[in-house]
Amino acid sequence: MSSPPSDSKATRADWTRRPERSNAATLRLMTWISLTLGRRAGRAVLALIAGYFLLFAPSARRASRDYLARVLGRPPRPRELFRHFHAFASTIHDRVYLLNERFDLFDLRVHGGELVSDLVARGEGVFLMGAHLGSFEVIRALGRQQPGMRVAMVMYEENARKINEALAAINPAATQDIIPLGQVDSMLQVKAQLEAGALVGMLGDRGLGGDARVTADFLGAPAAFPAGPWRMAAMLRRPVLLMVGLYRGGNRYDIHFEPLADFTAVTRETREAAQVAAIARYAERLEHYLREAPSNWFNFFDFWQPVPERGAERPHASA
Repeated sequence: MSSPPSDSKATRADWTRRPERSNAATLRLMTWISLTLGRRAGRAVLALIAGYFLLFAPSARRASRDYLARVLGRPPRPRELFRHFHAFASTIHDRVYLLNERFDLFDLRVHGGELVSDLVARGEGVFLMGAHLGSFEVIRALGRQQPGMRVAMVMYEENARKINEALAAINPAATQDIIPLGQVDSMLQVKAQLEAGALVGMLGDRGLGGDARVTADFLGAPAAFPAGPWRMAAMLRRPVLLMVGLYRGGNRYDIHFEPLADFTAVTRETREAAQVAAIARYAERLEHYLREAPSNWFNFFDFWQPVPERGAERPHASA
């Protein structure tokens, strides 16, 4: 099973260097238990996993406590800390069934789905901007259920490698379109997918060390968001929809789509201001959904840690 990052003294981008306490053998074992003995048997193990990391991952525990205090407006209770870790473990576990197309096990409630359906019907590519909030896998599951809907993910190269390894452990037959960032032709691959009418998904809440950032107000304090995903959307002059797959406990997920930004008419002169405004809107909507479902934030590091000046973007976005 994947897990919150282990303890570290690294910077805010340290999530890229922290080893995950998971391996292919563990994933294969959990997959066998879950698919052979059923979802109930698989989920019986989750309480132990959540409790283990709550006790033995002090950095993740501190990050959880800090985040929950911000979103709840008070110090979290021990059961709320446990619920946070358990929600994370639950969404990871559900990947086993989603990647094996066991959609019948879930109660998926879609809000704003007509926005995506209309774009797909017109053959228009669009960016879907998500975060480490709830489950993105449940959103990709929608694409596999609907004819003509293709979802490609853009992510950092190391993440792409880890995702492919996890997929092979869970279901060797599962295939996903993943475009790794940092390659010479990354932008060309994204452009080709959009022109083919695909939905291109990105997660806009984490960057690499040294990336340009834009600071936005988030849960009562400034937080730095990577500028790269928004720069790509603006350069390719495409609309951006927010995508959120909130885990509601048990087998229920609420999937939300809503307009976030439209870069189709931006010019070179207005591009930067449009990106800053989009990031402010993004932070505002993330905050909205986190107040609605506090246990769904899966960034187990100091998200509000000051960013070194060399990696900071000039503007500050205000919601």
